[in-house]
Amino acid sequence: MVPDIAWQCPLLAAVGVVAGVLNVIAGGGSMLTLPLLIFMGLPSATANGTNRVAILCQNVVAVRGFRKQGVFPAKLAFLCTGPALVGSYFGARMAVNIDDQLFNRVLAVIMVGVLVLTLVDPARRWQIKACHMTPLRTGVLLLSFFGIGIYGGCVQAGVGFFIISALLVHGLDLVRINAVKVFVIVAFNIVALVVFMGHGQVNYGLGFSLAAGNSIGGWIGSHLAVKKGHDWIRKIVFLMVLVFAVKLLVW
Repeated sequence: MVPDIAWQCPLLAAVGVVAGVLNVIAGGGSMLTLPLLIFMGLPSATANGTNRVAILCQNVVAVRGFRKQGVFPAKLAFLCTGPALVGSYFGARMAVNIDDQLFNRVLAVIMVGVLVLTLVDPARRWQIKACHMTPLRTGVLLLSFFGIGIYGGCVQAGVGFFIISALLVHGLDLVRINAVKVFVIVAFNIVALVVFMGHGQVNYGLGFSLAAGNSIGGWIGSHLAVKKGHDWIRKIVFLMVLVFAVKLLVW
């Protein structure tokens, strides 16, 4: 147990609110929470496992919301989930054994890469017309989600952007993409969390504190309607992630 948990839990809950809002309006909330857990003194693998608790709780709520709205494409979601589950197991096994310093460096590079991806905005630039899922397209989709599973199981931060990109190239609309995204993230995080738990690399007190904040932030984000507010939040978070990435590189 890390010291000073009395102030760490409230701080994590507060940052979790911001991350939850970000996940709803843009994505990439783990780029805030994962580095923060590391800066609090958790080993990288334990921070990685602890972050999964919050991600799992938030996305379970999101899946329920999509189902209630009747926009959950179950067949497509299960198709994408299968290979992601397998990939997640291998990714999580890599993550529990990786050196802390190496993981921090890799995470910093990934964070900068995801920031670039947000500037490119694949949701706006790469979407094509809906197309028939031929056997070849289905094979490509399965392979891409196996790779997404490996990445998600190992790192998690920014995985939503990769899921969106993988589905956009097949002409899927953004409503269905987001429904599939949250379902796949729930599924492969269950597998990854079990691996981290099996290695004793989850801090439950900090994880549930973060989960509480993420859930509140997700609710707030779903009720934000002012576009200017969205842009302002994204700019602030962009700066925060950039600072965290630099700090990880010199940590």
